[in-house]
Amino acid sequence: MIQYQLKSKQTEPTTFNMALSLSRIVFMGTPEFAVESLDAMIKAGFGIVGVVTAPDKPAGRGMKMNESAVKKYALKNGLKILQPEKLKNEQFLSELRSLNADLQVVVAFRMLPEVVWNMPPKGTINLHASLLPQYRGAAPINWAIINGEKETGVTTFKLQQEIDTGNILLQEKIEIGDDETAGELHDRMKEIGARLLVDTVKGLVEGTLQESPQSAISNPHPVTIDSAIESSANSSLITDYSLLKHAPKITTQTCQIDWLRSADEIYNLIRGLSPYPAAFTELGDKTLKIFRSDKEHAPPTSRPGRWETDRKTWLKFACTDGYIHVKDIQLEGKKRMGVEDFLRGYRF
Repeated sequence: MIQYQLKSKQTEPTTFNMALSLSRIVFMGTPEFAVESLDAMIKAGFGIVGVVTAPDKPAGRGMKMNESAVKKYALKNGLKILQPEKLKNEQFLSELRSLNADLQVVVAFRMLPEVVWNMPPKGTINLHASLLPQYRGAAPINWAIINGEKETGVTTFKLQQEIDTGNILLQEKIEIGDDETAGELHDRMKEIGARLLVDTVKGLVEGTLQESPQSAISNPHPVTIDSAIESSANSSLITDYSLLKHAPKITTQTCQIDWLRSADEIYNLIRGLSPYPAAFTELGDKTLKIFRSDKEHAPPTSRPGRWETDRKTWLKFACTDGYIHVKDIQLEGKKRMGVEDFLRGYRF
């Protein structure tokens, strides 16, 4: 993968701003992560002619219809909204064609069929929360932390048939804090990604941005487009795809803590699943979700999975090479709380 910077090109500000406003862009996204990008594009002056988002779904105890974060933003800003159940529906495809988009932008949406992503003349670009080709898949933020990575990043790329495999446009690296959770990284990444997306679309409008295949490995420092292309021609820079790490959908099995693993692995799992869906274990006959923890490297005196506590200030679970001290937890049927508040009310 190649990390490179947008090469500057001298243009008259008035002409450039007019080009942005005349570009017709359809935005596709659903969750809060995507809202930051849509907002940044509007503030940058792009002509957003339509927004495609998920259909409203019933949620909560009253099963009231819930609108996606992107739909709520689009309604406030008077944007045209499409909410197809099926992306190959002829009525939806007809409405999408009628928008005459030059470009489509996808952020945290579902997989598109070729008839959709290949529709606009400039194609469809996607913002992905990893340094592609690493961590292709549905949960790149979670898996980067679960695997103990020290850095990750954001990538903009052109969509093609196989998911997350298209040619790279721009990338930016992001360091991961030693105690950072997936939720905290998510909030930083959505802002960084939004800025990168704006730079990407500007580069496409200006015609200064070129694509680079994912078969090229990134240099340690950002390089210009020309040098990136020159480097990608070097056969020694072809990625060994057997070494790539993946980011599949998070399942219940992923979230259940295996106390036979090391303290580092369990600590990273807890960070990587916090605040949602959260790593969990059993305490008595109930499920205990763990949102934040500390690790202790010391020979355990209990079997893996066994808890120890002073019943006042700390609660820890043994693992193979130490302990996990739980700090922020939620017992089944109870509210989320700090461990000291929890211990004041729990009877072992």
